[in-house]
Amino acid sequence: MKNSTDRMLTRIKAVYMFIHDNGTVSTQELVEEFGITPRTVQRDLNVLAYNGLVESPSRGKWTTTDKKVKISS
Repeated sequence: MKNSTDRMLTRIKAVYMFIHDNGTVSTQELVEEFGITPRTVQRDLNVLAYNGLVESPSRGKWTTTDKKVKISS
């Protein structure tokens, strides 16, 4: 269980960093960048949105919020 949780958290962090580095991105761009299903991308975005780290300014588009985060390795 721990291994799959680590993979999920690593992926979510990578999704956040991709959005942060690229500005507003589409869900489809994330699917293509990370090679994961649209449903998996949506679950990851839901986690980030729940924690106030990303928002959707328009349907299917995502951007980071101004909330400060500490990124650890």
